[in-house]
Amino acid sequence: MNFDFSDEQKQLQDQARRYLADKCPPSAVRAVLEGEQSYDRALWQGLAEMGFLGAAIPEAYGGVGLGHLELCVIAEELGRALAPVPVASSIYLAAEFLTAAGSEGQKTAWLPKLASGETIGTFAYGEGLGRVTETSIKASVSNGKLSGTKTPVPDGDIADVAVVAAREGGKVCLFLVDLTGPGVTRTSVDSIDPTRGQATLTFADAPAERLGLAGDGWRLAAEVMDRAAVLLAFEQVGGSDRALEMGRDYALERMAFGRQIGSFQAVKHMLADMYVSATLARSNAYYGAWALSTGSAELPMAAATARVSATQAFQHCAKNNIQVHGGMGFTWAFDCHLFYRRSNGLALALGSQSTWEDLLIDRLRQRNDAPAAA
Repeated sequence: MNFDFSDEQKQLQDQARRYLADKCPPSAVRAVLEGEQSYDRALWQGLAEMGFLGAAIPEAYGGVGLGHLELCVIAEELGRALAPVPVASSIYLAAEFLTAAGSEGQKTAWLPKLASGETIGTFAYGEGLGRVTETSIKASVSNGKLSGTKTPVPDGDIADVAVVAAREGGKVCLFLVDLTGPGVTRTSVDSIDPTRGQATLTFADAPAERLGLAGDGWRLAAEVMDRAAVLLAFEQVGGSDRALEMGRDYALERMAFGRQIGSFQAVKHMLADMYVSATLARSNAYYGAWALSTGSAELPMAAATARVSATQAFQHCAKNNIQVHGGMGFTWAFDCHLFYRRSNGLALALGSQSTWEDLLIDRLRQRNDAPAAA
């Protein structure tokens, strides 16, 4: 079994890397971090024009129709460049929900706009502190009107449309809500990574249109979150590799006591540990990509494995990159903190690491118990 990407997919990845190196240098990330804009609008439009946003969206709905493997390699480069754009919330989540459960009318209305970058989407799931469970969702819909509060919502401050998990008839369902319409109030939420915004959305009888079957919301949310977990894992792998490269390059050029600091055993060990964690994360992400692209029944387990491994790797590499840089690494002038911010922000996206660790354990148990039950 070959888990590697094809030559065409590697060419796409190379194209994405060169484009992002040109259009999204660290200065562009800092411009969003330090400026008034919530995201890089020029980069967002450029990604749409390159066809990157529509990579996994069918051609019939305005996308390129390539597939999830192509979106995985693009995600890795977005993570490597720390791209300050709402790709995760709009493409990994909103577009995937519409593709998986949208009616023909919903797909026709929204997917072309998401692929073109005209519209930004998001997924409103949590309602405050603690894990999201089927019983923790309190927002409700009655007679097509949504009421409740969702926080934190990724890119909720800039999104135009949201897929919202809410109760209807006592069951969790999913609904499409136009965030530019009536009954919606937004409040920005401060976070460790302002280049990926968060917001509180308050709904007061906001018009809501059901997405998917009644009562199927919890199952559908779990399915799409698994897809998004694989794609985010590739972003984390890209960030891990770049943080490792930064640490390696600095260790080779920085001199102390007449030697490169990379020649000291402590620094060697630190870099070696970073390499091991990044390589393990890549292996697990590839497993997730295979399961995602083939529709394998192993996707839930592969997604949880990739998510846990990639989260650990990115946080490890981002933190140790600062340590390799020493006192300079802690300063605003160096770019190390950009990776540290993003690694911690992504660690909480889609649920915390401990949540995914528990999911992985549960899914492993279910797999192990399956033969005995049969």
